Amino acid sequence: MNSLIVLSKEFAVDVINICTEIKPTKKANILINQLLKSGTSIGANIHEGNYAASRADFINKFQIALKECYETDYWLEIFSSSGMLNSEQFSFLHIKCSKIRKLLTASITTAKRNQSK
Repeated sequence: MNSLIVLSKEFAVDVINICTEIKPTKKANILINQLLKSGTSIGANIHEGNYAASRADFINKFQIALKECYETDYWLEIFSSSGMLNSEQFSFLHIKCSKIRKLLTASITTAKRNQSK
């Protein structure tokens, strides 16, 4: 669990840092905001889930974080395809996002299994 918290915080900071490097334009700012929202929301939902009132609440928060992970991955692909991110930046963020997604999936699966006991 601790590695998921650390990784999601690092990822949020990485997203923020890369977004500040992208040349701002009216069109780019809209997309940057989308990536910032989804990329930082992952860790916020994980953090909130760790203080959940019940196992069902925990699962719900982690499922929201997982959805945000998928959305972030979509935006990363758009940024890469449009040239807003170079291949190195994309790969760096995509790998971290994938690790978070795998950890979230495993946590949700375990929590659901334990919920039914």
